[in-house]
Amino acid sequence: MLQQAFNGLVGGAFYALLALGLAVIFGMLGVVNFAHGAFYMLGAFGSYILLDHFGVGFWAALVTVPLVLGLAGALLERLFVRRLAPLDPLYNFLFTFGLALILQDLVKREYGVQSQPYPRPEALAGTVDLGLFTYPAYQVFVLAVSLVVCGAVWVVLTRTRVGMIVRAATERPELTRALGIDVGRWVTPVFGFGIALAGLAGVLAAPMRAVNPLMGADLIITVFAVVVIGGLGSIFGSVAAGFAIGLVSALGNLYVPALSQTLVFILMAAVLLWRPAGLFGREESPS
Repeated sequence: MLQQAFNGLVGGAFYALLALGLAVIFGMLGVVNFAHGAFYMLGAFGSYILLDHFGVGFWAALVTVPLVLGLAGALLERLFVRRLAPLDPLYNFLFTFGLALILQDLVKREYGVQSQPYPRPEALAGTVDLGLFTYPAYQVFVLAVSLVVCGAVWVVLTRTRVGMIVRAATERPELTRALGIDVGRWVTPVFGFGIALAGLAGVLAAPMRAVNPLMGADLIITVFAVVVIGGLGSIFGSVAAGFAIGLVSALGNLYVPALSQTLVFILMAAVLLWRPAGLFGREESPS
């Protein structure tokens, strides 16, 4: 049971990174970024391409790929998302949905639908003794990186002036504008940062999971459920719900395998019935 729970925490590490990026983007822009899973897939394929075509290893890809995707996300926001922002939110949803399909098909056209192999770094090829059981070193590394990144983001958002402005603009954009802060200047870097988190999760996933064009589509629906459970726009709620859902899914596979694929959505429905804003979301007043 403990080993399965640890598996859940490792799976929750990916949910937490992806949900954190989604929560920041939705909170500041009000955009449901359906292309988030596609950028997660591009992160995995970016590391594969760097290794296969240029001989660039995992450690360099871990820095380079999220940076490149973050810059691409910032450019995407400036050229397209910003132009659609004044319109109905459905337009940006349809745009990101269409973008996800385009990116998936471009990758499928080049590499097909078969999974591409990506080796684990040699330094993390062994196992780690955790006392009651041994566990692959790479999975321990993934969990540690996710905790460090989420913790670092939390410290920046709560302990620095820039972070407090971004957090205020994410959770209460209208009130932040009313206080005289130019929210617009923070939109592009925050959008790029959210995309970079998806790219980081993709690079971390490449040695663990099948690198294929549909890997993001298979994951993004669950990540949206995680964000809803944690509370739309709630940064802490998204991270906490990510790890919690990872645990629930892993233990569900162990004890109720027949419901393992739907357990997350059953939990989401129960949370919404009890608290429509999510566990950590802010309830809107009737006025």
